[in-house]
This record gives sequence, C-alpha cells and structure tokens, in this order.
Amino acid sequence: MITVNAIGDACPIPVVKTRKAMETIKGSEVVETLVDNEIAVENLKKMAGQMGYQVKDQKLEEEKYSVQIMVTEAEKTEKIQADICDCRPAAASDKVVVIRSSVMGEGDPELGKVLIKGFIYALSQQEELPKTMLFYNGGASLTCEGSASLDDLKELEHRGVKILTCGTCLNFYGLSEKLKVGEVTNMYEIAETMSKASLIVSP
Repeated sequence: MITVNAIGDACPIPVVKTRKAMETIKGSEVVETLVDNEIAVENLKKMAGQMGYQVKDQKLEEEKYSVQIMVTEAEKTEKIQADICDCRPAAASDKVVVIRSSVMGEGDPELGKVLIKGFIYALSQQEELPKTMLFYNGGASLTCEGSASLDDLKELEHRGVKILTCGTCLNFYGLSEKLKVGEVTNMYEIAETMSKASLIVSP
C-alpha cells in the first residue's frame, strides 16, 4: 500500500498528490490518501470513479479520513488503451486564461484568495496548458512580489505559458518595480490576444 499524507492540504492538492502516487505504480496497488475533511474525500472518490478505479473511504477519527483507491493492472491497461484510441482533437494552442482579480468569485475575499491560488495551482498541474495568461486590474498583483502563486506561475512559464501583466494596472497599484514573473503588456496586446483566442477561460 502506498500512503499519501494530505492532511492540512487545501484543494486541489490532495487530488494532485494522489494522482502522482498512482502514476508511480507498476502493477496493482492500493493508494491510501489521508485527508482532514469530507470535501477532500468526495473529490478523491470522484477522481477514482472517473478513472474507473474502485474506492472506499473511512473516518478514522475527528478530522481524519482515509480514502483507499484500488488500482489494478487490468484497469490501468484498459485505461491506456482507451487513451490511445481517443481521437478527440488536442486542446487549441491559442487558449487564453484571463485573470482580472486577486480573488476568485464573489463573496468572502479571504475565501476568494484561497480559490484563486488553488485555481492557478491546479492549472499548473494540467497536461494541456494555455498558450497565454493575461493579468489585469486586481489580478496584476498575482504576478508580483508577495503573491502566493508565484511558484506556480513560474512553473507555468517554465513549461512555455506566456504570462503577461497589464502595465497600466501595475502603475496604478504601485507595483511596477515588483513584477516577479512574466512580462509587462499593454491593452492593445491584451485585446489582440483575446480577439485571436479560440477559447478564453476566466475564473
């Protein structure tokens, strides 16, 4: 059995850790993930179901749960064959992610900060990445000194994602000297990039 300790980890880290552990399996194995909330349990069960693996969960004690995913060689082989036969077109190379705020969604701003950080981290774990990420208005702060998402954004840039931050926005918020990842852009390039994109994702 492979045990993954994801206690204290925010979404989507338990799922990402578990997937990485599953990728190391050569034959048949059980991957047990320890988490501290029921939402993480449900997310892991959903992932296992989507991948065709059997799963069971158990509450060990207060704020401690075990999720066991049974990965078998037959299921892995079937999944690989399905992937080989999957003739869906690849993701468009001109997909653009637009981030216009330092928070995600409406409501509590502290929750919004957790969500946007989780979104950028989850994006950095995808196999198919966007071509460009645009940051403007409040979103400009996410590419600057002090941002909790800098490591994930640098990873995205390292993997070929072009990261552009609005220069006017940096000036407005007094962040011109604090940009730590990507390049400064202007509204003309932002408009052009968005108009040419086949898909725009805006969390």
